[in-house]
Parts: sequence; C-alpha cells; structure tokens
Amino acid sequence: MELKILYEDNHLIAVNKNASELVQGDKTGDISLDLRLKQYLKKKYSKPGNVFLGVVHRIDRPVSGVVVFARTGKALTRMNKIFKDKQLKKIYWAIVQSKPLKDEATITHYLIRNPKSNKSFAYDREKANSKKASLTYRLRGRSKNYYFLEIELHTGRHHQIRSQLSKIGCQIKGDLKYGSKRSNPDGGISLHARELEFIHPVKHEKLRLLAETPEDILWDEFSRIMR
Repeated sequence: MELKILYEDNHLIAVNKNASELVQGDKTGDISLDLRLKQYLKKKYSKPGNVFLGVVHRIDRPVSGVVVFARTGKALTRMNKIFKDKQLKKIYWAIVQSKPLKDEATITHYLIRNPKSNKSFAYDREKANSKKASLTYRLRGRSKNYYFLEIELHTGRHHQIRSQLSKIGCQIKGDLKYGSKRSNPDGGISLHARELEFIHPVKHEKLRLLAETPEDILWDEFSRIMR
C-alpha cells in the first residue's frame, strides 16, 4: 500500500491515511501508519538507528484522510499546544443515510465513552463524567440514496462525529457500530478527514492540508459537487 504524502519538511510530515489503517500500533499487532512512515524516512534520508516521529493526533481506524506527524521534539511540543488550544481548523466530509432536519446547524452533545465497547454515547444534557462535544455540519448535496455533509469540528472527542451524527439520525455509511445498515466493502466508513489548517509551528506560515477522497463512486460524486 503506497504512502500518500501530502506535505513534508524537516519539522512535519502529513499523510492521506487509508480507511482501515491504524495511525499508531495497538494490541492487534497490525502494521501502523507511524511505523510505515518511520521506515519511509529512514530509507529516504539514510538515517542510522531509530527515527523520531511524534504522533500529534489520531483519526479512527475506519476513517480516511489527513493525519500530521512531528519529525522533531520541538515540533511535537508546539503541535500538541496547537491542538490543545484549538488553534486549527478541522474539516471532515461524511456520506450519511438520512437527511438532517436542518441543512446547516451547530450541534452540541455530551459524550460518555464506554471503553469496553469502544463506543461513545451522546446525550442532550450534561451527565456525570461526560465531555462536551460540538460541531457544525452543512448539507452539500445528495445522491440517489445518500446525503453529503461537510463538518467543521470544534472539539476533538472520541468517535465524536460518528456519535453525534448517529444521535441526530444521520448514521454514516458503513458505520455498523453507530447504526449503519450495512458495512462498506473495504471495512472502512464513509467519513473523511478532508482538511487541516494551522500555523506551522516553526515556520509560522499558514499551512492548509487537503486530502483527496478514496476511490469510490459516491466519493467521486461528492468531490465533483465540492469543486
């Protein structure tokens, strides 16, 4: 599986992740994106010993799209602060089963994560141990059977988009965990991290990373609408 590099300099490297690919290794033992990138950097720059690569953020395994990593400790510290302080713009695209009640809305829920089921449950009101989650969605179009949403993420909670969209009756195509009717052939879900925008932690220039959608008829239709 070829690495799809979106951006690379001495401080950062960004990749368009494939659906069903792990960002960082876990107990499954499956080859992860960070490991593949370390191998890529080691070979490209003929680096001896271990290659430093800091995981700045993660997107869920079944989700595709842009992921950025730090190549130095300084860049990692600064990127962690950018994410913590929400000094960035995160845009996702989603293909959903049902039309939302409003064509555009900001929705807020309170999420409680269940580690045993690896699932987050969304509530309309604050509960003990819940975390506030907020996003803005916009209806961008539709196909014969599905609807296309663009989503701006305001917080970064576990399974936030999947949980919140399911709560309002807009399950993401292929997301069986959150109520989709059937799975996708590639084992992923139709949620794509389309855009990440922030000020470069070292160069102090605006950096806008865009990830092309997976090769798929519905995604191609969505992309044509958004051109």
